[in-house]
Amino acid sequence: MAKVIMVQGTMSNSGKSFLVAGLCRMFKRMGFKVAPFKSQNMALNSFITKDGLEMGRAQVMQAEAAKVAPDACMNPILLKPTSNTGSQVILNGKVYANMSASDYYANKKSFIPYVLDAYKKLDSEYDIIVIEGAGSPAEINLNENDIVNMGLAKLVDAPVLLVADIDRGGVFASVFGTVALLDSESQKRIKGIVINKFRGDKTLLTPGFDMLKEHFAKIGVKIPVVGVIPMTKIDIDDEDSLSSRLDTVNTEFSKDKINIAVIRLPHISNFTDFNPLERRSEILLKYITSPNEMADADLVILPGSKNTLYDLRWLKDKGFNRNNLINKNLIGICGGFQMLGNNLTDEAGVEEGGSETGLQLLKFSTVFAKKKTTRQTKTKIMNLPDFIDNLSDTAITGYEIHMGSTIDADEKYFTISDISENGGFINKNILGTYMHGIFENDRFVDSIISGLIKKTGKKIGLNDNIIDFESYKDSQYELLADLVEESLDIERIMNILNIEK
Repeated sequence: MAKVIMVQGTMSNSGKSFLVAGLCRMFKRMGFKVAPFKSQNMALNSFITKDGLEMGRAQVMQAEAAKVAPDACMNPILLKPTSNTGSQVILNGKVYANMSASDYYANKKSFIPYVLDAYKKLDSEYDIIVIEGAGSPAEINLNENDIVNMGLAKLVDAPVLLVADIDRGGVFASVFGTVALLDSESQKRIKGIVINKFRGDKTLLTPGFDMLKEHFAKIGVKIPVVGVIPMTKIDIDDEDSLSSRLDTVNTEFSKDKINIAVIRLPHISNFTDFNPLERRSEILLKYITSPNEMADADLVILPGSKNTLYDLRWLKDKGFNRNNLINKNLIGICGGFQMLGNNLTDEAGVEEGGSETGLQLLKFSTVFAKKKTTRQTKTKIMNLPDFIDNLSDTAITGYEIHMGSTIDADEKYFTISDISENGGFINKNILGTYMHGIFENDRFVDSIISGLIKKTGKKIGLNDNIIDFESYKDSQYELLADLVEESLDIERIMNILNIEK
């Protein structure tokens, strides 16, 4: 039976995913076999495991930190929003249904057996399980059917660390308010407070700990502060669209960089696809929402979408069209790839329903089907757009997550031995592909940079000292574990787990 500890937050984006990943790598370095777990995740960033199952990208990142293979059991329920009031429900890695928020909430407790079965599988295989909550445990309007915060903590008897973001201000109010709104049993589960994203002089902060202790005493609670994590730039995948990565409105393109514009769709999915580009010194990457912003872009990327027809209409309303995109170096991925075609038809009502004329930049059309394609892929590039250098005989790996099938295709771009639509299509300066994770292939990124340098004539050298992406990610997990060990009272954390350090 595994030891367990849970990380909950006073709010979304307080640092739960970050802290869980750090704990996973720290425990791994101590010699433990560690697994992350999040019973219910709401995110449009997802991943496909080797067995073709879909799970939240944050738990994949945490599994990488723990140096174990991602397993859909680590995230048994994934909610992928398709609108403001509904989501596609992924259960144990497969599509379960499209449900409104009210229907899902009414049926939440019926998912508990699936959550517990997934947890028990990990419980039998690992030494330590680090659980991540969602949002805040003090969402009192939702607590009756909670299966992801204190509801789950009670089901698996997990002690809790409560993490709070001081960078937004009001950290003591958010900590005390969260604890005060919980029932007494839940209050007793919280064994420590972690202050995250701290800047400045710590001596100005610590007097507040005693004051917080006094306020806790008034409600009969004793919870120590077990650590203060300083604001530090560590490059790991973000969970959702609250990510600060997407806030680049004030970023100016540079004549000394390869400028890449990613169109920030309303339902952008898997924006983690582009994280590998941000680490490259040769690249400046910016998220944009209007055609005017792409004037100085050397490459435009149209990303994936969880509501492709809606986002295509949004794209047109914003003024993006065939005329202002046709001469751009352009890559479309997944839903963005589908938008580049002639027509998109959704007679089955998989997303918005109906049909929409595409941007007509590539010669194919898309029909949406209820069966979802989820698989890891590997291919060799047979043809290239004019902004990518030679990549012949270079293997490219990635994964597919889509509910549309290609029809009326003309120009073949990638070829794969078993299924022809795995790759995508090309038209001179435009590339479309179903493959997510494609920029994690270092050789592919090198070829894009060198190709754009040649095409634009910019006086930029290719960085030959860049480490491979897998090694880079691992170095970031090591930095994160160092930060957690330096910032937290590890002896107290081990006592919470009832493990001798």
